[in-house]
Amino acid sequence: MRLRASGLSVRYGTRRAVDGVDLEAAPGEVLAILGANGSGKSTLLRAFAGLLPCQGELRWDEATRPPVTRIGYLPQDNAARPVLTGFEVVLLGRLRTLALRPSPADLAGAAAALEEVGAGAFATRRIGQLSGGQRQLVLLAQVLAGDPAVLLLDEPTSALDIAHQLQVLQLLRDATRRRGLTSLVVLHDINAALRFADRVAVMQAGRLVGTGRPADIARPAVLGEAFNVRVAVDHGSDGHPVVLPLRA
Repeated sequence: MRLRASGLSVRYGTRRAVDGVDLEAAPGEVLAILGANGSGKSTLLRAFAGLLPCQGELRWDEATRPPVTRIGYLPQDNAARPVLTGFEVVLLGRLRTLALRPSPADLAGAAAALEEVGAGAFATRRIGQLSGGQRQLVLLAQVLAGDPAVLLLDEPTSALDIAHQLQVLQLLRDATRRRGLTSLVVLHDINAALRFADRVAVMQAGRLVGTGRPADIARPAVLGEAFNVRVAVDHGSDGHPVVLPLRA
């Protein structure tokens, strides 16, 4: 499902949190959204989820209303009840088809999503007993269980150690390509975005100040201005750009 925003603006009172954004995302690609705190990243994601009143135009393919059953949205503050098992949390991702008694298809879909992200071992464990990284895998399985066409993930790697960050982002990229998803992910880690995303969008004060492939975005002029810090750009042994902060 192709996403398209044209002249998109979102207001909170008199403040424009998103201001005249033009952005597209295509099936099979991961689009990372970068920017400093308060730049409008989460608001933009919520707009694409159909959760906020907007000005301008939003399209999901040719539809002008969000196809809520085809959108998998994972907010920053997704706090599953700690008494639920991993399987029960993932089963909630099937809400669009879930009845009082889950169908065999619902049960199979939840189990398959857990296995897809390598979290099958957490099916019978209570979510409150899992580590942050393990919980995040279960929550990723939850949004995949609903068979979405679009994934909208708000900082899915926050508070994770580097090993779990890499694991979650690799799983996201693999699932996006395998399922043909359109995936938008808000990240704070610039280098993670440059490594795992197909394209990167950079926001500053509600405006889109840069968009393109990682090599196009990894420029001191773009990133330094957006984050209000001097940066240098190098390249790792694998050819990926690496951004090094110098000073504020």
